[in-house]
Amino acid sequence: MSASTAPTAVQFAAAGRAAAARPGKPPRLRLTRRGRIVLIGLPLILLAALILSLAGLLNSPAKAADNAGGLAVTPTVTVTVQPGESLWAIAGKVDPERDPRDVIADIVQLNDLQAGKVMPGQQLFVPNK
Repeated sequence: MSASTAPTAVQFAAAGRAAAARPGKPPRLRLTRRGRIVLIGLPLILLAALILSLAGLLNSPAKAADNAGGLAVTPTVTVTVQPGESLWAIAGKVDPERDPRDVIADIVQLNDLQAGKVMPGQQLFVPNK
């Protein structure tokens, strides 16, 4: 090609304006490599996360027992809280051989105590040996 037949920058600009002025055909969408990764990769990552979440939910080993014979009821007694008495004192009276922290944890769980505080006259279920 000679220098006189090569298109100039003005000709390229004019051709671009002419293509943009054509009402019939929209310009072709061109995706970059990053655009393709986002367009394809992001939905694949979201789909994989959804599948892994569902697989974990369906395969969770949160099963109490295979049959009713494997379940046991915790034997409890009812204790009335006296004035000035704390969970620590109650735990020490109920089961002096066990660690009081473990007994307190059992009392809190059995009675659904939110703050671990008790009031005088309150009735509590405590684990029996």
